[in-house]
Amino acid sequence: MVLPYPPNEHAVAVLILTAIALVLFSREKTPLETSSLLILLSLTIGFELFPFEKDGITFRAVNFFYGFGNEALIAVCALMVAGQGILRTGSLDPLGRILSRIWKNNPSLSFLLTLLLGAFVSAFVNNVPVVVLLLPVLISVSLKTNNTASSILMPMGFSTLLGGTATTIGTSTNLLVVTVASEMGVPSFGMFDFVMPAAIAGGVGIAYLWLIAPKLITKRNISLEDCSPRIFTAHLEIPEGSVLDGQPLSKALEMTEGTMSVSSLERGEGRPIYLDPGAILQAGDHLVISDTPDRLKEFEKILKGTLYPVGSSDTPVDEEHVLEAGDQQIAELVVFQGSPLNGTTLDNYRFTERFGLITLAIHRYGIRFRRIFDKLSSIRLQVGDILLVQGPRDKISELKKSNQVLVLDSTMDLPYSSKAPLAMGIMLGIILVAAFGLLPIAISAPCGALLMILTGCQTWRDATRALSAQVILIVVTSLALGTAMLITGAADYLGTLFVSLSGQASPSFVISGLILLMALFTNIISNNATAVIGTPIAISIANQLGQPAEPFVLAVLFGANLSFATPMAYKTNLLVMNAGEYTFAEFMKVGIPLVFLMWGILSFLLPIIYL
Repeated sequence: MVLPYPPNEHAVAVLILTAIALVLFSREKTPLETSSLLILLSLTIGFELFPFEKDGITFRAVNFFYGFGNEALIAVCALMVAGQGILRTGSLDPLGRILSRIWKNNPSLSFLLTLLLGAFVSAFVNNVPVVVLLLPVLISVSLKTNNTASSILMPMGFSTLLGGTATTIGTSTNLLVVTVASEMGVPSFGMFDFVMPAAIAGGVGIAYLWLIAPKLITKRNISLEDCSPRIFTAHLEIPEGSVLDGQPLSKALEMTEGTMSVSSLERGEGRPIYLDPGAILQAGDHLVISDTPDRLKEFEKILKGTLYPVGSSDTPVDEEHVLEAGDQQIAELVVFQGSPLNGTTLDNYRFTERFGLITLAIHRYGIRFRRIFDKLSSIRLQVGDILLVQGPRDKISELKKSNQVLVLDSTMDLPYSSKAPLAMGIMLGIILVAAFGLLPIAISAPCGALLMILTGCQTWRDATRALSAQVILIVVTSLALGTAMLITGAADYLGTLFVSLSGQASPSFVISGLILLMALFTNIISNNATAVIGTPIAISIANQLGQPAEPFVLAVLFGANLSFATPMAYKTNLLVMNAGEYTFAEFMKVGIPLVFLMWGILSFLLPIIYL
């Protein structure tokens, strides 16, 4: 085994910074936006203070910012905006209605059709709106057919990830890989150039998700199936004139026959008092209780209290006092990527004033929020959070039509806008123009996004909401690291090291190892970072082996898309995890076999097709 020559000082620094980036990207406590910007600025400042010269030319540090104008990032952002138009107009909802009708006749075949449909649509449309569409549909049909939704939600989510690998626009990862490879001299990939291995591997993956995956998932009733939603924590206020005013806490427990569990007692905002059965209650006291929504409302009725502070300044109601209307309904709302609630608080968004709904509790996987420590309206929301809200039925229906959150409620019709056919036509135009080579996707996608706005399919506010600062910053940072690895020779060093460690292994073996390495990284750090950093290394490996670069680039592309093993590997995994109430272990139990299955099939297909 011949080891490569030691890298130069700048290459060593870039490799160290790349390693630090991978560690930071895998830390849940540090926002990806913060980590990305920190790495980007560190790279830029380092090259400015210690200039790098090659062939008599000094590299300008500000060139690392060129990633903000990279055509792949432009295409990714434009497709995000176009996807928001699809979601905003409900263009995919007719498919949901068709699936609902078919499920009644043959649930097993309908499940297969749902997986195939989810995969097919995700090959052309961002999979977030696809999952947002299918979640309530599958929950609804599980109620009507007496099947457990927990056994079908995760396979559905994974099927959209499989479908996304089929085209250059299926995922942002695909776009980044093919763009970076093209910039490095690899012949450009057409939209359907790798559809064959994707379809074959995806077909086997769909079969696994249809026949095997449901048997690996523990069958249980999730909250939305048995109409007794997950445990929530809320506060019950003792109003003026209540029968409990001046009575001991034990009286409240007696009135509920000992079924109410009180975890804390507050007297004033954030002012806990000693929790004792003999504690005398006063008007305005808050009992912090945890139970299902139905039981929380039952306690409210028995104790003649309220689950939200009446007249309180932190939960205002509108002038019509809609919360006291007779037609009240409890609903659960899921925050998804692109929702205006993502990254903000209910107070900042003025949720109650906008929709006339009161938030009774918030559920986040693995965390139970307590009133004593958390003021619900001031908690910063994130993707996957589930809100328990109450209000008139028409207000909840209005919220659902706004498409600002996912309403997990099967009693209301899916929204359908008159602009839906137009939005779908624009999306098809984006795809066809790029597919036939009339315009590159980096031009057709922005044109389509602008048409979505000009034709009223969405507003500029909707468009900006679709953009993700996290995606933008991590893509720019990854592109900067990739550029630094190329100009300093760090990519060639890693490629030579990979080849050296492979010994006399065949190119097929190297491709297989590359797929597995990318799959490992994508389930720990960002898939986009994995793709952009891995692409120049893959091309270097191909050059040193004297092989065509295409199969090695595709090894990175497919490997970076195998985001099945952990719930944090991809944003739709979090949506599915919360809705299906899956555990981390269940994701690994279903996802890891799928990763190895795809790895084995692709390791066989890519060398045969491309070498």
